[in-house]
Amino acid sequence: MAGGLFWASVVLAVIISVFALDIMGLFSRKNHLEVDGKTVLLTGGSTGMGRGVAKILAKKGANIVIVARNQQRLAEAVKYISASAKDTSKQRFHTISADVTKPEENDRIMAEATKWNHGQPPDIVWQVAGGAHPALFKDTPIEVLRSQMDMNYWGAAYLAHTTLNAWTKPSAGSQDASTGPRQFIMTSSVAALLGAAGYAPYCPAKAAMRSLADTLRSEVNIYNGSRRSKDPSVRAEAPGRDISIHLVMPGTITSPGFENENLTKHAVTKLLEKDDSPQTEDEVAAAAVKGLESGGFIVTTQFIASLLRAGMLGGSARNNWLLDTLMSWVVAVAWLFIGPDMDAKVFNYGKKYGAKNVEEGAK
Repeated sequence: MAGGLFWASVVLAVIISVFALDIMGLFSRKNHLEVDGKTVLLTGGSTGMGRGVAKILAKKGANIVIVARNQQRLAEAVKYISASAKDTSKQRFHTISADVTKPEENDRIMAEATKWNHGQPPDIVWQVAGGAHPALFKDTPIEVLRSQMDMNYWGAAYLAHTTLNAWTKPSAGSQDASTGPRQFIMTSSVAALLGAAGYAPYCPAKAAMRSLADTLRSEVNIYNGSRRSKDPSVRAEAPGRDISIHLVMPGTITSPGFENENLTKHAVTKLLEKDDSPQTEDEVAAAAVKGLESGGFIVTTQFIASLLRAGMLGGSARNNWLLDTLMSWVVAVAWLFIGPDMDAKVFNYGKKYGAKNVEEGAK
């Protein structure tokens, strides 16, 4: 028994040490999200994480296009974001008011951004737009279940569709490797990695985004491979630049959206979340950008989320094979205790209150 505890402690110490070294950048010296002088399109860029990401990328020299529905918020956000520009004499900023839940609107977004960007599609497209309507499944109107899928999954899928169509147009043999790959980034949620009572309208849509990212990551290899074909006719039909796919999975973010979520959130959901450590928009944006700069495919913004990701990777690409393998061992053991504890909290709540939304149950 003592020997087992000793070796478990040794393994845990090694994992923590490796994770710390990874955070400090030991395993990734190259910047995989170079944005200086490039154009970045962000949906959901007027508030919350999207605004935080746009501000960081502006500091790094990017030209920014933000998309949201409310024109007044867009105007306020672009003023806030452009104030952080690295070089105001060179960088440009633009806003587009659109509803990303409609496929034709995503086509318009890409067309307008391309025209504004001197006839070239954006170098990086980052889908941040989304939102949660937490509630018990049976109490959620069918139209809300549909709108959650529209806002989260379909909003990302439509944007991915129009973006990849713009990026995969034949280059007539002209291959541009100097500017790096074009990058499509989706924003899912740590909620995609576990099912929690009260998040049934939201979790499935975010989980679907993870599957889409896995699929697209495999699919773009067709186009990346065609750029390296020995057959001139194949290369002539290939895009001019490589394409990479990424998925960001943040946890709870303190934002106006989070305040709205709490209006419909069931007490049992709050009970499950009471030990969470919410991040501000700037904190989550900084963690997401840092993870992408290190070359991550699925990027999380908190340590506990990183453990969950490692434990549920399945066929998804590893960010760091050693670190992810070690963390998956830890979470496999830890979940033997965490899973039953979460189930017990929900069971005991029901035993005491039934399905009633009783705030005292979260105390």
